[in-house]
Amino acid sequence: MPLRVNNNITAITARRALGVNSRTLATRIERLATGLRINRGADDAAGLAISEGMRAEIMGLTQGVRNAEMATNLTQVAEGALSQVSAMLIRMRELALQGSSSTVNNENRSNLQAEYSHLIAEIDRVALATSYNNTVLLTGFGNTVDNTTSSAITNIADTGVTGVTLSGSASGTFSFVDALDDDNQITLGNGIVTQTIDIGSVLDNDDIGGVVATGTTAVANFDRVGVILTLGDGYRDGDLDGETIVVNSTTGGSFQVGPDNKVVDRIEFGLDDMRASGAELNLTVTSVSTLDSARGAIPFLDLAINRVASERSDIGAIQNRLAFTVASANNAIENIQASESSIRDADVAAEISEFTRAQVLTQAATAVLAQANALPQTALSLLQ
Repeated sequence: MPLRVNNNITAITARRALGVNSRTLATRIERLATGLRINRGADDAAGLAISEGMRAEIMGLTQGVRNAEMATNLTQVAEGALSQVSAMLIRMRELALQGSSSTVNNENRSNLQAEYSHLIAEIDRVALATSYNNTVLLTGFGNTVDNTTSSAITNIADTGVTGVTLSGSASGTFSFVDALDDDNQITLGNGIVTQTIDIGSVLDNDDIGGVVATGTTAVANFDRVGVILTLGDGYRDGDLDGETIVVNSTTGGSFQVGPDNKVVDRIEFGLDDMRASGAELNLTVTSVSTLDSARGAIPFLDLAINRVASERSDIGAIQNRLAFTVASANNAIENIQASESSIRDADVAAEISEFTRAQVLTQAATAVLAQANALPQTALSLLQ
């Protein structure tokens, strides 16, 4: 090997190796200090893109869990108020029964009427005062089905519809197309969105048409429309043709429990007007001031008690649904976080090994560079 003074190739090689080892050592130190394998795009471009998407999804799911927990709290506020409304209705029924007996006179009934009127006023006050985050709940919350103008419900004896649940539907009138052709298909639409589904019914023995099996129900899930229909065994193919479902719009009622802007990432929830003066309870037309009016109030109160109980049942169902939603989201968060960690986080054991290796190589390269820098000095011996 030639002996050169101007360019010490051996030292240049040692210096290059020292630079490589120093950069490796710096990278290992950074990863051990941050706990991350990927600190910048250059570390793993594809891995960074994937992990950032996962982080966004995890944050969305985490916020969805918080939203679901807050939604549960909202429904608990409404259910607690309805519990008191139910107690007042039961007391009002007790007053009506007392006024229905000839053992009390009209003067006694006027005293009963005084309490009865106060209870009606209190039900209205509770409905107006029940709120969550400044949103009143019991005067109408979320989109709800209008049970009085929806012909598919009012004509239940002809349609066989036993229940309607909303899952993100817009307000407006939805119309059915249900031809009598034994195809078991039902079409529902509001002029903007239309969906046709097969309810999977079977032909009955007299071959009149498709029917829901006796003693069972069929669920027609119009998921793109946002309406879930429950059909009882009174339904026959063609019964819903021309019938309508009317959806009323109010404030609120939509809980974002998922990470994306999709219908499946939201839970719709509605509360009807639970005021005593509202259309659902309609108790302002009742009285216990006379024998006949007291007796006439009893069926109104029975309907009101059943209506409040049904509303509380719906609230309980949505609370259970939200609980399952939280459990499912927490499971998804855990597993997605594990995947994100495997991409983004540093393996400390591996990094320590690489750190030690780079440290030794750096020290060795430093020592070798010192020796290489001394090589040109041998040229001085030729001048002696």
